[in-house]
Amino acid sequence: MENVKINRLEIENVKRIKAVVVEPTQNGLTIIGGKNNQGKTSVLDSITWALGGDNYRPSKAQRNESVVPPAIKITMDNGLVVERKGKNSALKVTDPNGQKGGQQLLNEFVEKLAINLPKFMDASNHDKAKTLLKIIGVGNQLEELEQQEKSQYNERLTIGQIADRKAKFAREQPYYPDAPKDLVSPSELIQKQQEILARNGENQRKRNKVDDYERKAAILKQEVEALQAQLSKKEDELIEANADLSTARKDAKDLQDESTAELETSISNIEEINRKVRANLDKEKAEEDAADYRRQYDRLTKEISDTRKAKTDLLEHAELPLPGLSVEEGELTYKGQKWDNMSGSDRLKVSTAIVRKLNPKCGFVLLDKLEQMDLDTLQEFGSWLEQEGLQAIATRVSTGEECSIIIEDGYVSGQEHPQMQDKKAWKAGEF
Repeated sequence: MENVKINRLEIENVKRIKAVVVEPTQNGLTIIGGKNNQGKTSVLDSITWALGGDNYRPSKAQRNESVVPPAIKITMDNGLVVERKGKNSALKVTDPNGQKGGQQLLNEFVEKLAINLPKFMDASNHDKAKTLLKIIGVGNQLEELEQQEKSQYNERLTIGQIADRKAKFAREQPYYPDAPKDLVSPSELIQKQQEILARNGENQRKRNKVDDYERKAAILKQEVEALQAQLSKKEDELIEANADLSTARKDAKDLQDESTAELETSISNIEEINRKVRANLDKEKAEEDAADYRRQYDRLTKEISDTRKAKTDLLEHAELPLPGLSVEEGELTYKGQKWDNMSGSDRLKVSTAIVRKLNPKCGFVLLDKLEQMDLDTLQEFGSWLEQEGLQAIATRVSTGEECSIIIEDGYVSGQEHPQMQDKKAWKAGEF
């Protein structure tokens, strides 16, 4: 079934309509103009009710002051005739061959949102986006990418916060450039101290030995002087003692004691030294942690960029109903603008394009309150509809030349009223 449009409307006694006949333009915009409360919207409500079903029946369908029930007859360009008339306004659908049908036949080509466009326009931004993604067949893929991006973003946010805290903690840590790289061991310092003390003790013993020989030599010299008789023997002993003294002096001549002052200071300050070493180690660890989290942050930034590119590529290769349409962060956009930043005319254009794509068999759409468009935008919109081969029936509070017909007091201005015709030739509720 090709896309179906409306050839002719015949409406009587519906809401504010008394009797109206309209033959809409096949491609483009048919504007039903007029002042307020004249019956413009009643025309659209009649079409919606006739084609959409009893769910769209107005709560007070019959015109006030009319004793004749509502009557609607719509002739489609595929030859179908849709009628609602009589006391119950029952639906009657007749195909070109005279076969009868019902609402199920109409549902094949009547898109619900095409006859109830406000339902789409009033939906949330996310629901509009879901509708678009559904009709272009990438909804599930894009939803997965959206979830992936959201997860990556949240992970990156957490990593970034931790990295910032680590870097701040590292900056606040004290650092002691004069402290050794590693912790100082008390046992090692004590061992070194004991080794030095042992060597110094050995040196002292050698010095004491020198003193002993000096005293011995002095005694022997006195004995030599006193005991001439024993001179030879004592001279030998003196020569030997002098020789030993000479040897001892040579051994002690170049000896130097090592200082333990530095080790004693280190031992007394070991806790302070180690405190500084630990502080330096903590600072280095904090800096390493901050750098690691920053690397993770950069990695996630690249992953997010790759995910967003995948989303862009997915939408670029999709068959969108209107150039410039897209979905960003789960919301519908047109020419880079979200719904709340779109002009009223752009919103209508976007809605019409998406609704048309929902059911390509439906070749028409109903638009109420088109006065939000200026004349230039109206002409541009009409040209776009013609280019798309789409029929739009719209209302506008205006009596200007842009209007296809003007409704006055429930009639089409300039159209011969059935009540003015020969009453024998016209019966209420029959066209």
